[in-house]
Amino acid sequence: MKIAISTDGELVSAHFGRCPSFTIVEFEGDKIISNNTIDNPGHHPGFLPQFLKEKGVDTIIAGGMGQRAQMLFDETGIKTIMGISGTVAEVVKQTAEGTLQGGESLCQPGAGKGYGVEKTVCDSPNEDDCEHQ
Repeated sequence: MKIAISTDGELVSAHFGRCPSFTIVEFEGDKIISNNTIDNPGHHPGFLPQFLKEKGVDTIIAGGMGQRAQMLFDETGIKTIMGISGTVAEVVKQTAEGTLQGGESLCQPGAGKGYGVEKTVCDSPNEDDCEHQ
């Protein structure tokens, strides 16, 4: 199994398509065989399902995702698990243990605009976090 977690720092991102990065973890049974973080290549309708499919991902985990995105993932054969919050490390552990429980999407349509890869103003108190802006 290979999962992609919408990632914002060490946390699961509430907004799948605009998350700053994805943590891609491959499992063999309950053992982690690889764990990498990649930058989100951009939010373009229909692009991310194909991009992640080409990376071998079979499950996407996020706080939230719109209905259209869920449908596009379904069409590519990638399972979606929404309603997830907390740290990426906790989610990886729960996935390995088989205890991860999804729920309702945590974001509303359009709520992610100006967030993550589309954000133009940095609101971090740490100036170093804003260098990419």
